[in-house]
Amino acid sequence: MSSPQMVMYEEEFHEIQGIVDRLVRDANAQVVFIIDKNGQLIAAAGDTDQIDTTSLASLTAGNIAATGGIAKLLRENEFTTQFHEGERANIHIQLVGNRVILVVIFDNKTSLGLVRLRVKKSSEELNRIFEALLAKVQDPNQETPFAEITDDDIDNLFND
Repeated sequence: MSSPQMVMYEEEFHEIQGIVDRLVRDANAQVVFIIDKNGQLIAAAGDTDQIDTTSLASLTAGNIAATGGIAKLLRENEFTTQFHEGERANIHIQLVGNRVILVVIFDNKTSLGLVRLRVKKSSEELNRIFEALLAKVQDPNQETPFAEITDDDIDNLFND
């Protein structure tokens, strides 16, 4: 069964961005990203100027997909946490609610233990937000953000 299309509302986006901003500070991380499983960057915080965020998002999603294939071969549902250690940078990757990917890039100024502790709390908060978003999308009484757009509006866009 495919999951419903995720619609991001401004209120939830600001909540997510707040969590990402706080995680950078609390974990003493360099960069934090939220990426959907299709490789689309949702939110970012920290020193993102030196990183190709589009490539990182795509490669991380591919990494999660490949690891999911390995999990299936080993009769596991999913590997929800990954850690990669480098000479100068480390990456902690956490699958949140099987919907989005939380990526924390950090160096030796912080510890994996601190990052894991802060990621656990942030993941719970993010999961709550994404559960609420899913409920909003599935609510038949909820107006979509596109409800006020008519066919004439779309035609007028292309006629100008």
